[in-house]
Amino acid sequence: MRLTLLALLASAALPALAHAQAADNDPYIWLEDVSSARSMAWVNEHNAASTKLLEADPRYATLYAEALAIAGAKDRIPAPRFLHGEIYNFWQDPEHLRGLWRKTTLADYQSADPHWTAVLDVDALGKAEGKSWVMKGMECLQPEERRCLISLSDGGEDAVEIREFDLDTGHFVDGGFHLPHGKHRVAWEDENHLLVATDWTPGDLTPSGYPYIVKRLTRGQPLSAAVEVYRGQKDDGGYGVSPEVIRDGQGRQIAVIERPLDTFRHQTYVVTARGAERLAIPDKASVEGLVGGRVIVRLNEDWAAAGPSFTAGAIAELDLAAVKADPARLAAKLVWTPGPRDSLEGVDATRDKLLISTLENVRGRAWVFTPTAGGGWTRARIDLPDNLTVRYGDADQRSNLAFLDVSGFLTPTSLYLADAETGQARLLKTLPAKFDASRDVVEQLEATSSDGTKIPYFVVHRKDIKYDGATPTLMTAYGGFQVSSTPNYSGANGKLWLERGGAYVLANIRGGGEFGPAWHEAGLTTKRQIIYDDFAAVAKDLVARKITSPRRLGIEGGSNGGLLMGVEFTQHPELWNAVVIQVPLLDMIRISKIAAGASWQGEYGDVNADPAVMAFWRRTSPYQNLKADAKYPEPFIFTTTKDDRVGPQHARKFAARMEEMHLPFLYYENTEGGHGAGADLKQAAHTTALTMTYLQRKLMD
Repeated sequence: MRLTLLALLASAALPALAHAQAADNDPYIWLEDVSSARSMAWVNEHNAASTKLLEADPRYATLYAEALAIAGAKDRIPAPRFLHGEIYNFWQDPEHLRGLWRKTTLADYQSADPHWTAVLDVDALGKAEGKSWVMKGMECLQPEERRCLISLSDGGEDAVEIREFDLDTGHFVDGGFHLPHGKHRVAWEDENHLLVATDWTPGDLTPSGYPYIVKRLTRGQPLSAAVEVYRGQKDDGGYGVSPEVIRDGQGRQIAVIERPLDTFRHQTYVVTARGAERLAIPDKASVEGLVGGRVIVRLNEDWAAAGPSFTAGAIAELDLAAVKADPARLAAKLVWTPGPRDSLEGVDATRDKLLISTLENVRGRAWVFTPTAGGGWTRARIDLPDNLTVRYGDADQRSNLAFLDVSGFLTPTSLYLADAETGQARLLKTLPAKFDASRDVVEQLEATSSDGTKIPYFVVHRKDIKYDGATPTLMTAYGGFQVSSTPNYSGANGKLWLERGGAYVLANIRGGGEFGPAWHEAGLTTKRQIIYDDFAAVAKDLVARKITSPRRLGIEGGSNGGLLMGVEFTQHPELWNAVVIQVPLLDMIRISKIAAGASWQGEYGDVNADPAVMAFWRRTSPYQNLKADAKYPEPFIFTTTKDDRVGPQHARKFAARMEEMHLPFLYYENTEGGHGAGADLKQAAHTTALTMTYLQRKLMD
């Protein structure tokens, strides 16, 4: 800790500071060296022990075969994208484990068996170049969309190499734009200029490992010749500065740069001929789109300066010409505001329509907003099946067409083609059922949390369930970052869990976005215990209803959900018999020193600067709160070596401390895969099969 901070905080902070110093003397800090020989020897030893046990289970081979068959099934709906006048799709199957980028026409896509043309074979590219390439995305120059920037990750990590690709020739552009390995943020300004945020020189990164300087790169120039457009601060929080160029269907555009202050607050700048100028919107607001010369702004906090109706969760608009003329002086208009049980999910645009998806008591809705000549909007709801998750897929700025995904726990995903001009949607494709759902039913129930708040949750179970506490039940939630958890169709969960008699529970706990920004902010930083209380309350409600019992109840979560699992594991070991902790955060005292952990201080607080935050995590952080004399269930801890977002360090150290305390656990670390289950279908199926084998052993035997 800094001496100046020590002097300022004086005696009140001494316990927290002492604990931080003790954390720096962590006996397992050597496991934070991700790829050292010693660390990898530890990983390999524990991988071998866990896989030997789980793969020897007679269920494993069948579970793996079923998981791989579902993940690689060729009757999946190919996710479509409007691009360059055609429909593009990124496809993975057993013959294309890393993926094939391909295209067809819109008319042909609507047929039962489209004829695809290969554009880029990632498996072949990796083989030719001796790399473990994983395609992380592409950014294509509008409106023509001929030139694209392809992001390639070696092994699945967040850091990528970016290359320019020509869709007409089907090849990377000789002498085209190229960015070497790094955590880049890039946007096309025009055909010959990019706005790029990266580490221009060694050290040009924030404590989280993200860039804070944006430069304009001209075609044919080396990176060293790029001209600075905007500079944040080296100690900025969040995920680093991000340039974005937003266009409408008539060719107007606005270039903006977001400078994060922490995980959720950021300043927005408009790139003008005068330079980058601050846009006078709240710090918890973002530019989401451009429709008919109207700049669409999403509000995650009240905007008092714009009027009392501009509340958190609403959508506002600004005039593009006025924004470019003077970003500091704005006149905003309200587009949409949520009701008491509403939440804004997504915003997109077609040629001249605004598309909005919302949740109404965690049920999906899709809307089309049309600008009127008088400066207002008309709106219409698209008629779709109710009680399901509804999300816009891709939207076409050359027309008013958009794709919609509709799914539920027992309802296979359906793809609709929506015409925003007429407000009608036509069913195009439906995923064939991947499991027998005829014996199951979905209920939405409520539990009462520690402060009296009603917490909704979904439970999928057999229609003829016996309320005797004997049903094997798998429960999950996320509870963070304003991410909404909604019903979705999972062939793997259905086939490997529900078909075998298990029940599945999704809890809509606080920290998420199911009921707007306030639902999220109720559990920020030192208020976070309420999130963990919500989850425990749902578990206790399941037991009280005799749907299940602690002997038959298991929980699973990843990333922030992995932290949730770690806290529930240490705070309520008596409630579960199985705990799956995936790619987790677990050491909340050293979080800012591991991978990109410093970028999430807006969510978790800063233990290094705030004694209250340090005190909270001292009593809550899973790694620091393991007890040798506690009776814990045996957890399954999963992570990946290539996870450069959360990092494998948390999972490793947690397992090592359990081992020190002679506590039982299973540990598996995939050596590829990034912040996910695996770098390809076989790796992901292996992870799924190991997890399901573990759960069935614990909850069904």
